Amino acid sequence: MDSITIYNSYSDQDITRMVEVYKSVGWMNHDYHKVSIILNNSTHIAIAKLDDNIIGFARALSDGVFNAAIYDVVVCPEYQRRGIAKILLRNLLAQFENLSCIHLISTTGNETFYKKMGFKKLTTGMAIYHKAHLEKEYTEG
Repeated sequence: MDSITIYNSYSDQDITRMVEVYKSVGWMNHDYHKVSIILNNSTHIAIAKLDDNIIGFARALSDGVFNAAIYDVVVCPEYQRRGIAKILLRNLLAQFENLSCIHLISTTGNETFYKKMGFKKLTTGMAIYHKAHLEKEYTEG
């Protein structure tokens, strides 16, 4: 594989491609307007580019002192299983090395990958989901 470059910032021109990446993995509700808001409100981002084409990215929110939460580790299907998600996560984790806690909620089926990256299940983790299908998928009882 050619050399992948990781960037920690994005331009407005990148947003359209990032919408395409979201949709390539089935996240169809992510339009330009929503993705623009998501990115503007994220404190950290890691973008994987191959030949100046975005093939994956990850984003996070952090208070910069104690905690961070990683969201949306997304890689185009044709580039999955090539270590790109691992590179993106390592980039974010390096930015958070001085924090006490880094949270992440895995999408269903990707738990093993995150365990290999050092994440552990929480004994006290809780969430509120306002959409019934997400509550059913991600919460107990």
